[in-house]
Amino acid sequence: MSDVASLKQHLQKYETLKQEISKVIVGQDAVIEQILISIFSGGHSLLVGVPGLAKTLMVNTIAKALGLDFKRIQFTPDLMPSDILGSEILDNDRQFKFIKGPIFSNIILADEINRTPPKTQAALLEAMQERSVTIAGHHYKLDAPYFVLATQNPIEQEGTYPLPEAQLDRFMFSINLTYPSFEEEVQVVKLTTANAQSDVAVVFSANEILEFQALIRKIPVADNVIEYAVKMVGKTRPDSSEAIPVIKQYVDWGAGPRASQNLILAAKTYAVIKGKLSPDIEDVQAVAISILRHRIIKNYKAEADGISIESIIKSLF
Repeated sequence: MSDVASLKQHLQKYETLKQEISKVIVGQDAVIEQILISIFSGGHSLLVGVPGLAKTLMVNTIAKALGLDFKRIQFTPDLMPSDILGSEILDNDRQFKFIKGPIFSNIILADEINRTPPKTQAALLEAMQERSVTIAGHHYKLDAPYFVLATQNPIEQEGTYPLPEAQLDRFMFSINLTYPSFEEEVQVVKLTTANAQSDVAVVFSANEILEFQALIRKIPVADNVIEYAVKMVGKTRPDSSEAIPVIKQYVDWGAGPRASQNLILAAKTYAVIKGKLSPDIEDVQAVAISILRHRIIKNYKAEADGISIESIIKSLF
């Protein structure tokens, strides 16, 4: 089968996947789309939203529809690296045996990642980057595909350990989750207060997801689109000669090269799910806010003048 035919087949499955997820999750189409773009691009996502917006249910439903193993880790101040990675124990034969932790799964929901100390955050982030863990001198590969969705509560910041910028950079997307509309909330209440239960069918297999990821990486991108993405990221750096006045006035630090890579990868996936065979500048712009949001650090002037990070990013287009 040609790559184009295979891509079309995967695209049909993607549409079925969205229908299956919508059986359980009402609304939040943009959030689900960004999570799926992240998965099919081979990246990770940071989900920022207040409690009670069905983050766990959303990830659980996506994992079921993708036919993947799913584990949820509740991050707490006393959580140790061994609690998520696993540890060695002495078995009945007095031999050391490694018991795998919850990180050995396809999809990990790292709930309230900013509640746990830096050494536990670092253990998870190493696994995200390397797709493997080293424990007691032994190297363990994590199952592919591997996707981490970390959540942060934006309102309760007491006793938290905010992720350093270098660690935030490992997330492809930072997705803001907002309250549902009135109509959506009515639908949620109807669904969740009745006896009816929706069964989610498995649409993809792990191998098919890996095939889709490989196909997306094969998609050609015109040089002018790559140059546009790199220039956009370059403009975010206040010391750069390309920096626009808004950046020089309101930004302390800009995005690094990983942002350029993620812009192109996400634009490829976005183009494919919109039925195109190559991304253009509009596709780069469509994914730019979620990719740059957590990589640009505003200064105190931006806070004082009420300038949002989204408006700063839009000024780069």
